Amino acid sequence: MFNQTSQILLSPLRLSALALCCLLVTSPLSAKERAPDFELRNLLISAINDSESFQDRFEAEVWLVDMSQRLQRRVRKQDQEKQLQLLKLIHAEASRAELAPELVLAVIEVESNFDRWALSHAGAQGLMQVMPFWLKEIGKPGDNLFHIETNLRLGCTILKYYLDKENGDLTRGLARYNGSLGRNVYPNKVFNALRERWYRQ
Repeated sequence: MFNQTSQILLSPLRLSALALCCLLVTSPLSAKERAPDFELRNLLISAINDSESFQDRFEAEVWLVDMSQRLQRRVRKQDQEKQLQLLKLIHAEASRAELAPELVLAVIEVESNFDRWALSHAGAQGLMQVMPFWLKEIGKPGDNLFHIETNLRLGCTILKYYLDKENGDLTRGLARYNGSLGRNVYPNKVFNALRERWYRQ
């Protein structure tokens, strides 16, 4: 069932200009034990230096109308203009990474519930809960993971990397992202959020 979901989510987005972005969420043990992956580090360096903006305006606007209504129900206190800005950034960065924006929305809901200031007990930061050691690894120790664009750019790059490592298997890719490979609790939370709130019309 989820393999079909991954095909539905990922293949339509290849029709538009998509690119590179992703996130690392780890447990306390995996954050300490795992040495940085040099291939992933190089992808993050490339992504953070890529300043091209999202070009497919029509698709983005159609998507925004639908998703802004859903986000409004989820995050009632947030200013609507800020919500639209956030959705535009999510759409652009997900597309850059060749990820379905809906999948990224589901990941953000599970990771931070759209709280840009979220901080985990393991030290992961921001919307996509990126571990701060990546900033040092890519030579950007002064960057701020609570900065929305930075967080989304790195988070989407990392998520895409893990999905590619798992040959597009969403369950395994999401578990890697969360540092829980071999367990389905985290992927199932993302799938539930995707199915109940962020599905594509």
